[in-house]
Amino acid sequence: MQYEYGKNKEEHPDPIKAEVKGLIPDWLEGTLIRNGPGLFSLGETSYNHWFDGMALLHNFTIKNGEVIYRSKYLRGDTYNSNMHANRIVVSEMGTMAYPDPCKNIFSKVVTFLSHTIPDFTDNCANNIIKYGNDYHATSETNYIRKIDPVTLETQDKVDYMKYLPVNIVASHTHYDKEGNSYSMGTSIAEKGKTKYTLFKVAGGSGSEASPTALKNVEVVCTVPCRSLLTPSYYHSFGMTDNYFIFIEQPLKLDILKMATAYLRKVSWASCMKFHPEESTLIHLIDRKTGKEVGTKYYTGAMCVYHQVNAFEEDGHVVFDVIAYDDNSLYDVFYLDKLKDQIASNTVYCKPMCKRFVLPLSDKGEMGEDLVKLKYTKASAVKEKDGKVLCQGEVLFDGVELPRINYNFNGMKYRYAYTCCVDVSPVAGKILKLDVETKQKIEWTEENCFSSEPVFIPRPNAVDEDDGVVLVSVISCKPGQRCFLLVLDGKSFKEIARAYVDAEFHMDMHGHFIPDCC
Repeated sequence: MQYEYGKNKEEHPDPIKAEVKGLIPDWLEGTLIRNGPGLFSLGETSYNHWFDGMALLHNFTIKNGEVIYRSKYLRGDTYNSNMHANRIVVSEMGTMAYPDPCKNIFSKVVTFLSHTIPDFTDNCANNIIKYGNDYHATSETNYIRKIDPVTLETQDKVDYMKYLPVNIVASHTHYDKEGNSYSMGTSIAEKGKTKYTLFKVAGGSGSEASPTALKNVEVVCTVPCRSLLTPSYYHSFGMTDNYFIFIEQPLKLDILKMATAYLRKVSWASCMKFHPEESTLIHLIDRKTGKEVGTKYYTGAMCVYHQVNAFEEDGHVVFDVIAYDDNSLYDVFYLDKLKDQIASNTVYCKPMCKRFVLPLSDKGEMGEDLVKLKYTKASAVKEKDGKVLCQGEVLFDGVELPRINYNFNGMKYRYAYTCCVDVSPVAGKILKLDVETKQKIEWTEENCFSSEPVFIPRPNAVDEDDGVVLVSVISCKPGQRCFLLVLDGKSFKEIARAYVDAEFHMDMHGHFIPDCC
């Protein structure tokens, strides 16, 4: 039995006590909140793409070995407008909304004109991020929604554009040890220039009196786009103690086509194109100066959605990513194709966990490999005009949705936790990867799909893998319940599962909030 993509899910806003089998460690206390699409049709209208569905938040609050479950739809302007009309009235990336055919001609004209320069959705169905003391649901538009991570109540709507000029913002945010947050957005054709902007939000800057911690935002640096009207799409970026790593890939948004998409009756997603003939630029930015280093790094055409980790060693910056040879992954999730693709095990471009190495010094002969680290096959060959051609080393293939012990973010690390996606875009297999030995350990179970694994370190732990891994698991067999899986971080053996009398939805990303924070 397959998971039914495109099926509307019920919310469960009242707390449900889970039935725990096994023993949850007594030190594990906090809330795991996760986000993903859960509503795909309203009235006689349906979304075209799985990513477009209305955001459904759900969480697992853990205390004294017990688990309480909740789920609730994000009540943003998009959700409220759609529900009021009982149809899709706000456009998403893969689904363009049009006027109600029952409206009079005057209303149709007004709606037509208003969509010529469209406002983006606040259906923030991708991730959970923290700014200051505030938690937000986010996607990749200029809107995020502040939420209560425990009750899942929707709070303030926050527009990035009121604080800094970014039209599109990455789904993933980094945090330093002082609690500051770092994010990245694209400023499109601002004062005749398109640029990428890295910005910092001070930790602990949120307050009850202020709608958002973004009031204290600080631009750290900007990177010019290599073309004014076709900026690169990106989902995440890398960060070490001293550097940011931004991958400007040849998967591009055509701004002119996006501006006229409504008139041409096409989706915004159709305005995103992969250019395999172009190279991928790798920008290495000094965090102290806000300037790019002098060396120009590049590699062949690839698509990257998720960074694994990055670190510095002996005059090199090492970074690991999940890379694709093209952008076919997005097409897999069109709802009219998804069921057939999963049922037939249709092969799409397989993801690869790749390691790239950027030498900080470009001293060497033309044609010389500047990578001096002995443990990697990644190369960086010096070319003319300050260019360095980087070739990545494939560490693993068929893996996605990577998470690490975030205490090791920006540091040399050994372990990553991922979903296995050999063929299907979803899987009932979770992997612990050892990036040093290239070995992997798996947890697997039939008739289920598993979410992105989240590693929670044991308080005061010394070893990198001393902790637990939490996974939301959807059971597909009739009569089986969904559950929260708890794995031991070291042995990767199951130590507990918390069964919930509710149907989970397939989510995307999540965030664990310890009780102490």
